[in-house]
Parts: sequence; C-alpha cells; structure tokens
Amino acid sequence: MLGDVVDAALDVGRVLVVTDDLVVVPPGADALRDPGGGLGEAVAAALATVHEHALVVNADLPAATPAAIRALAAAGLALVEAGDGTTNALSLPDPTAFAPLYGPGSAARFRAHAPFATLHVPELAIDVDTLEDLQRLAPVLGPRTRALVAVHA
Repeated sequence: MLGDVVDAALDVGRVLVVTDDLVVVPPGADALRDPGGGLGEAVAAALATVHEHALVVNADLPAATPAAIRALAAAGLALVEAGDGTTNALSLPDPTAFAPLYGPGSAARFRAHAPFATLHVPELAIDVDTLEDLQRLAPVLGPRTRALVAVHA
C-alpha cells in the first residue's frame, strides 16, 4: 500500500516517508526515521522539516491517485475523514496548524482545533484496516496492492 501511495504522491511533489524501517521506502521518496510515539509524533517530526504547504497522506490508502492528492492540495486547510471518523489525509498550507490529534474520532478533533474543511475525495477516504477491507476494495486498489493481494489470495 505504501508503494501505491508514494507513487501517486510523487506525481504531485516531494514525498517524505516517516518509518522505523527505512528499507520499505520506495525509490524517489525521502525517508525520516520514526521517532516513536505513534502517528501524531511521526507527522510532527516530518512537518518540523517542512516550511511550505504540506500534505499528510496515510500509508493505508491504496486507492490514492495523483488527481486525488492534487484535489487535497487545492483545498487549502482541509482533511479527508475515513468512514469511522478517523483522519486519512490533511492539507496544511501552514504546517504549524498541525496538532497530534489522531485516534478514534480524530477528524472532529482536527476540525475543533482549526477551521479544517472536510473534503470528500473517495480515493483518499478508502483506508484499509482489515484483510476484509482489502478483499472488499480489490477493484479500486493501486497496482502494487492488487499484486500483493493476488499473490496471497
């Protein structure tokens, strides 16, 4: 899934992957070692290196496309909410607007923190939390994720 997200994002601009396993970073993306402490800490570490409009796109969005990521970028201060109320993606024209608010119900917390618009981008709203999600979403998965699912089906 990470490879599909990175491929889509590279078509839009620079990509920084925060991970504790630098071997998984796809070619073309920059890497930053995960400081530990969860998703919020990882995003904060990445944003500390950015001084312009930043997009935060979670790695479990295998239907992400360049067009969807461009729509996120064009939306200004915005978020894409998952069906369960968590946050799949953020557009931060000013990276200092970020606060580590991830977890259950995070989309509402982000909106309470700053005037985030809620952007409806199906390709970024589709996240994978379970094996059943992968099977259900098979028709819209990116090519790398489809190939992996086919091998393990």
